[in-house]
Amino acid sequence: MIKIYTDGSCLENPGNGGWAAIINDNGNIKKISGSEKNTTNNRMELMAPINALKDMDPKEKIEIYTDSQYVKLGITEWINTWIKNNWKTSKKEDVKNKDLWVQLYNLNKLFIIKWNWVKAHAGNQLNEEVDLLAKKAANLN
Repeated sequence: MIKIYTDGSCLENPGNGGWAAIINDNGNIKKISGSEKNTTNNRMELMAPINALKDMDPKEKIEIYTDSQYVKLGITEWINTWIKNNWKTSKKEDVKNKDLWVQLYNLNKLFIIKWNWVKAHAGNQLNEEVDLLAKKAANLN
């Protein structure tokens, strides 16, 4: 089982942003991160799992840990309704970050993923570490 901790950060919203993931593949730890200028926190939250999943073997079972309810609920609950409603929210507005949601949705279909929400800044060591990595990436812009 591969365990992935993800986080996104934005210095201002919008502003310079960073994303990060810590991938634990049966004890082998890999840390990845990236940044973008003029972005939003939600985009960075989505970029973290997208980039973590890009090079994974579809045969692997994966657990993803995020402190973003936006990501967790979006991919596990809201997305099917958005697709059914032609990418409109319940308020008939366009879904924000559709480009990233489509990428995450397509990746999510390739794997068996258990999505987990963890409380931010509550002492979970890997969540705290991935938060710092995302903030560091945001500062590199």
